[in-house]
Amino acid sequence: MSAAALRAQLNALVTSMFATGTVDEYFQYLQSMDEDGSTGPGLVAEVINLFIGNANGIINDIACLLNEPVPDFDKVDDLVHRLKGCSCSVGAKKVNLSCMHFNQYIEARSKEGCLMALALLRNEFCDVCNKFQTMMQLEQQIAAYGPN
Repeated sequence: MSAAALRAQLNALVTSMFATGTVDEYFQYLQSMDEDGSTGPGLVAEVINLFIGNANGIINDIACLLNEPVPDFDKVDDLVHRLKGCSCSVGAKKVNLSCMHFNQYIEARSKEGCLMALALLRNEFCDVCNKFQTMMQLEQQIAAYGPN
């Protein structure tokens, strides 16, 4: 596949991520910093990889807490708050919204509600991770063609 075709595929992916609300304007800001050269190359990939690692760990910690007979909702709240911050750092809008949704079940101290919110959060996280990973793979393939 040519670099131009890969670039078109990447642009279509990013456009669909915005159109579906998967990402927000902060993600666009990160991309613009990478593209204008105001940061070192690979900033977006580095931030995305940090997000994926941190968020995955936080989600696993939340799941462990919710598997307790009586969850510590204050700890769950702290973790959901941290995850919300992580998602904002990359513009992962749907993950952020899932965290906001999660809060109502934490406030209600509803273990069942929190488990449902966790399932939704995991789905949104997996979706954005898959899209981010596809995006980074396309960028690597494009870079392999050398400078435009």
